[in-house]
Amino acid sequence: MSKLLLIPTPIGNLKDITLRAIDGLKSVDWILAEDTRVTKKLLHHLDIPKEVYSFHAHNEHKKLDFVIDKIKSSETVGLVSDAGTPGISDPGFLLVRSCIENRIDVECLPGPVAFIPALLQSGFPCDKFVFEGFLPHKKGRQKRLEQLKIEERTIIFYESPYRVLKLLEQIRDIFGEEREVSVSREITKLFEETIRGTAVDVLDYFQSKPIKGEFVVVVKGFEE
Repeated sequence: MSKLLLIPTPIGNLKDITLRAIDGLKSVDWILAEDTRVTKKLLHHLDIPKEVYSFHAHNEHKKLDFVIDKIKSSETVGLVSDAGTPGISDPGFLLVRSCIENRIDVECLPGPVAFIPALLQSGFPCDKFVFEGFLPHKKGRQKRLEQLKIEERTIIFYESPYRVLKLLEQIRDIFGEEREVSVSREITKLFEETIRGTAVDVLDYFQSKPIKGEFVVVVKGFEE
């Protein structure tokens, strides 16, 4: 039976691939990948020969109908991102929604996602939280942070090394210098680290060293 299979891949450490993910990569007819080069390296490491086609933020609208037609023709397609679970701040939502609208089965395997370890390592309340992913680069960024200023739940952001200092500066200026922040970078990789402290302390730390890696910024919720 044809379907779309969402397959999480390691966010850094290749040992984090699950047995079900390996079985899934082997079982699908072909794979949609955010970056085919990244996925082909993983498949080579796992010794899984499989056709891989690009499917990313810049072409997903154009390829959507083609992919749906292929799945309808009794083909099982796997969707992966460069790292982690597809659809979480990565392409995937449009395809999943279209499959559901076309009554195509969708299955998502459990697996790696960066914000869960960052949340747990922060020490902030994790029974309720808000996942914001990547903020807009320019338009709407300031307004969204202003709206989150009085959010009482723990708040989670993804950020690139090119804008993480800007985000930490905005948290200091908008949320306040004493708001507690936890920043994790390079999760599961060799130089993984988590820095905790006030908005000022954490900003000072990252201003004093080269900025490398992908970041998860966790902010403690507002307290009266």
